[in-house]
Amino acid sequence: MSQNREAQERVTAIGLARQDSGHGMHYRHVGASGLRVSAIGVGCYPFGGFLDQHASRAVVHAALDLGINYFDTANSYGIGKSEEILGAALAGRRADAVIATKFANRMADGPNDVGASRIAIVRACEASLRRLGTEYIDLYQLHWPDRRTPIEETLRALDDLVRAGKVRYIGASNLSEWELCEAHHVAREHGLSRFVSAQDFYNLLYRDIEKRMEPFCVKYGVGMTSYFPLAGGMLTNTYRRGVPLPAGTRAASSPSTATWHTDRNWNVQEQLLAFAQERGWTLAQMSLAWLLSRPAMFTVIAGADSGAQLRENVRALDIRFTPEDLLEIDRITLVDEDRTVAPVYRRLRPEKVHEFEARQLARTQHGEP
Repeated sequence: MSQNREAQERVTAIGLARQDSGHGMHYRHVGASGLRVSAIGVGCYPFGGFLDQHASRAVVHAALDLGINYFDTANSYGIGKSEEILGAALAGRRADAVIATKFANRMADGPNDVGASRIAIVRACEASLRRLGTEYIDLYQLHWPDRRTPIEETLRALDDLVRAGKVRYIGASNLSEWELCEAHHVAREHGLSRFVSAQDFYNLLYRDIEKRMEPFCVKYGVGMTSYFPLAGGMLTNTYRRGVPLPAGTRAASSPSTATWHTDRNWNVQEQLLAFAQERGWTLAQMSLAWLLSRPAMFTVIAGADSGAQLRENVRALDIRFTPEDLLEIDRITLVDEDRTVAPVYRRLRPEKVHEFEARQLARTQHGEP
């Protein structure tokens, strides 16, 4: 049946009849906004670096064919190269994609080529639009806080871009809890566009964000996503403790690899790996699925080098955790003292400790006192 004939048969008096896409992708709202994106996204940092233009285009098209519509990049990735490659790969398919890019990192040597001032934001946005080859950015994100610029100036500049149609929604990344809270209330006070999303460092090895950021996002309808969802490869089972890194991998060439490969992280990783394998899951799929189980998470944006890797990521959507599974994951991963709580409260008022409830439930399940 031709596409035109098929479309005609779906026409009803009030629009198109719903059609199953066939790829099984799940879609979620970004926070309390109306924007819907795929639960699995694509991190575009490797475009133009680890992946050349041809390989990047193959990843983008494989993602779209799987129903993935969320592509996360930044103007500073490859100093514009990632945006250029993403824009070229989306030629002819722009309407199928949600482009999330970022600004605020230094892009040139001038005094206004960095930060979140009005002049810096407008310059950065115009440059990103040119590189992406598009008339609008779906989600425009403050990459890092600019504490020398009043947040009202930043939000007013972003609101002007929204009103001009150059940006659809705005988000933030790497803000502390108080900064995101301040931005929310300044926007509400002055009737400005609000941050609908927050992208921060979060995965099964690093859960501190749950102490203050996650509760704020849940209460005020800010959607969450994370970077390094697979902890620099430690949650992919590509690397093993004491085994030399495979030649040609990103970790082998990265100067930050040693900071991930600590005894504490290996201890947790090995227990998580055994837990996943007992259930027939890969460690990476379980790690992505666990992030998607968190209350404010709207997508996970693991990078991918190929369509096959994307298909493996999408299989995370098939994982269903039981309450007992989640308790055991808590037991394995919440292994550090919560140093944000005074020691006296840990003994006299344990309910004030962040991990208290999850830890107690997990211990009870395993017959511990």
